[in-house]
Amino acid sequence: MHSTPDLCDQYPHLVRVVEPIFSNYGGRERFWGPIVTVKCFEDNSKVKKLLGTPGLGRVLVVDAGGSMRRACLGDMLAEQGVANGWSGILMYGCIRDVDDIMALDIGVQALGVHPMKTDKKDIGEIDVAVTFAGVTFNPGDYCYADNNGIIVSSQPLEG
Repeated sequence: MHSTPDLCDQYPHLVRVVEPIFSNYGGRERFWGPIVTVKCFEDNSKVKKLLGTPGLGRVLVVDAGGSMRRACLGDMLAEQGVANGWSGILMYGCIRDVDDIMALDIGVQALGVHPMKTDKKDIGEIDVAVTFAGVTFNPGDYCYADNNGIIVSSQPLEG
């Protein structure tokens, strides 16, 4: 993958730039792929469900409502994502177990960290358009993330 600045330079009319509010916590600093979305709030049941399925190099985009009160991803779910071939996770919310997640071969960007896990009530939506950080993420769009930022395109930017 080219860097996100290079992709912005090469495809300025095709990219949407996500506001710079995320930090990189994964062992894979660059990640990209088709987007699968989850909308949930302080309940990571749907995140767990999806990370338990074949990732096929996709990026899981989680609209956790920006919650700074619970972590929607921990080391066990991130390990599941690695084992199932997910490229990365973009979490509009918090994660936990960051020292362990940094050692895993998966990209993870999130708003922050919090030690408290979520409730499990199986509440949430999968494959719906979600909007946060100035961008709407549609299922099937493409996400590109690195230490320079995160961009989204409705089509792949490189082969």
